Amino acid sequence: MRPHEYRRYMEALRPCVVQISGGEPMMRDDLPEIVREIKGSRHVPYAILVSNWSLMTEERYLELRAAGIDQFSVSLDFPDERHDDFRVHPGLYKHLRGLVPRLARLGYDDIVLNSCITSANVDEIGALAGQARDWGVNLCYSAYSPKRTGARDYCLRTPDQLGSLNKGLDMVELMRDETHWIVNSRSTLESTRRYFAEGCAPGCKAGLRFLVVRSNGMLQPCSMQFQQFPLEARDRMVREFTAGNTCGECYVSIRSYLDKSFVQLAGENVADFFSFQVREPH
Repeated sequence: MRPHEYRRYMEALRPCVVQISGGEPMMRDDLPEIVREIKGSRHVPYAILVSNWSLMTEERYLELRAAGIDQFSVSLDFPDERHDDFRVHPGLYKHLRGLVPRLARLGYDDIVLNSCITSANVDEIGALAGQARDWGVNLCYSAYSPKRTGARDYCLRTPDQLGSLNKGLDMVELMRDETHWIVNSRSTLESTRRYFAEGCAPGCKAGLRFLVVRSNGMLQPCSMQFQQFPLEARDRMVREFTAGNTCGECYVSIRSYLDKSFVQLAGENVADFFSFQVREPH
């Protein structure tokens, strides 16, 4: 889709939050135009950009902020150069180590490290939190799902892995403070423990409470369910997919928030989502 086409989707779907992701969204040179179209609708959403930040610069960060991005979500799998190996992107961690704290010192409090918990990094949960704190940014954990890649080796299945998960999340709870730099609510982290322990999380409302707009304009219930529907058939998607959906194979960040009631969602994520405080420069 071209940038101007996104406005029609905003008017039809009226989302309160839009996550711009990929793939790698920063590969599009017209990304600021897309953001402006999304934010220029009558139903102005909270806009999140999910990226590996390999293409991010201070200039592009400021340009995207001016266009309307409210939150920059930066993928980080390890608190050191192992991130390069995991992402198959040499030099990426060095780039992040220099850029992220420098942009954090601008004081906008809109950068979130997004760390997906896997069997490879489960022992680094506390270290990833320490990395975010050292860089002066927020942190959000998500749960790995083999539904996305088909690789089940990254699931947490053994008692030792689940023990490391609980130890790491216990440490995270001790690190919380009044600035709310750890974005996940306590209830979300508890549900993450349960998802890994039980191997599933039933009750998903994909297609109803959240959906995917593909770059070709088609709708999907979620990024891991590949039935496609035109915009005009969104109600049919809910009837045909959501009403009978039994998939419980993920507990990704989007779902982890939207499984909750509106009252719980508002209480946990409107008041506590970000600190709304400018941190002191490091």
